[in-house]
Amino acid sequence: MSNKKKWSEISPARRWAMVAAGAVQLTLQAAALRDIAKRTPEQINGSKKLWVAASFLNFAGPIAYFMKGRRD
Repeated sequence: MSNKKKWSEISPARRWAMVAAGAVQLTLQAAALRDIAKRTPEQINGSKKLWVAASFLNFAGPIAYFMKGRRD
């Protein structure tokens, strides 16, 4: 038996938190992808393709890119 809840069964506060977390994730990913696209390969630690793929890993990928992937 599944323990899944329908969207309408989730409390408004939890729904808002889920939407907010999704918006933050999409914003981080968009910022990382835009930054990767604007930089030359010499300005990035490692492969651009690898960082693009990593940006799809929830919050961890974009945050890792901004912390470790960019050369200043």
